Amino acid sequence: MDKAEYDRALYYTHRSEWDNLLILMVRTKDDFLSRKIEHFLHAYHFEHDYKVIESHLYALLRYIDHATEMTFQDIRLHG
Repeated sequence: MDKAEYDRALYYTHRSEWDNLLILMVRTKDDFLSRKIEHFLHAYHFEHDYKVIESHLYALLRYIDHATEMTFQDIRLHG
């Protein structure tokens, strides 16, 4: 996958740029990233329980971290 997508997802999340995060969700070829973004944005806009929002945010951030690490490993292995 494109490392830049994960960087953008992290940046948009950190800066609370929900419109850009939504656009990234639609354009990415990474179905897991798209799903994590979708679940977070849905919780952020419709959920009243902060624990649920926090849970979806942390799931998104953990996935971004995991995917970034896998991208770096792939670069190291394949040059």
